[in-house]
Amino acid sequence: MKSNAFRFVSYAITTALCMVTASLPASATQPGVNGKIAFAAETDAGSQIYTINSDGTDLFQVSNVNGTATSPDWSPHGQRIAFEFDDDVHSGIAIVNADGTGFIDLTPTGFHLQPAFTPDGHHLLYECGDCSGGDGIFLMKDDASDFPGTRLTTNPFPFEGDSNPEISPDGKTVTFVRHQVDGQLQALFAVDIDGNNERLVAPYTFEVGIKHDWAPDGSHIVITPFADFPDNYSPDVATIRPDGSDVRLLTKYTGGAVGAFAGSYSPDGRWIAFRLQGPHTFGLWIMSPDGGNRRLIANFPFRPRLIDWGPKPQDAK
Repeated sequence: MKSNAFRFVSYAITTALCMVTASLPASATQPGVNGKIAFAAETDAGSQIYTINSDGTDLFQVSNVNGTATSPDWSPHGQRIAFEFDDDVHSGIAIVNADGTGFIDLTPTGFHLQPAFTPDGHHLLYECGDCSGGDGIFLMKDDASDFPGTRLTTNPFPFEGDSNPEISPDGKTVTFVRHQVDGQLQALFAVDIDGNNERLVAPYTFEVGIKHDWAPDGSHIVITPFADFPDNYSPDVATIRPDGSDVRLLTKYTGGAVGAFAGSYSPDGRWIAFRLQGPHTFGLWIMSPDGGNRRLIANFPFRPRLIDWGPKPQDAK
């Protein structure tokens, strides 16, 4: 039954793509100047946060934690990066300046994951794995003075989580990946910023990867269907509207040997950064939001994961 479900969804996505002829907007209605791309690098020494220019120059290690650092998220003004780290004592959320200075551990105890700045730059969304009431998405101030903050969601499945919150450019809608069975059933949900009106965006049969991102104009979300290679399906980069309609495959890999994983829109809305992964190769690529104009930024001996494209630094307000 599971194989038939995946075949049906794959066929439906491909059919929807073939029926659509209009292209996505070439630029965002909300202006932004492209800055550096951040990602987590899984090396033999553990995962750390790196940044790189979109032309492949100036690879720079931002974090230097004892343990692992992952899930980077740029502040709206391009000056700070929030990220998740695990130092074998706890899984916490930290903020660091883009040059690697000024490390602050916001959550010195507990199990807190995958932060994301809100558009005002003064709040963070994150997953709390051990908060009273169960795993869910929370909203708190960026100095953690109101920790744990306001609960927005609660995962209804025992021992599972609501992962990787992202927020719409207007700050009104939070999207997240809900795990029903870890590594097998993952769906994209949305909820209003006040915690009301929870709804499904992409169903569990899509097996979406946790990393997704909103277009700067708020019209689409980039996702990865079949991110865990179910039944030898290949992960692909796709876009979907926030209401769950208009699914479009931007890449078309088959057989499970090669896959493409969604990363991030560029701040100007003209590009999508993504990872192209083969059996022994890992590339950081960019393409237009219609899937064209693909360009390699850099090949790596490690997976560039959880990619986030930041804005050019500007004075924070």
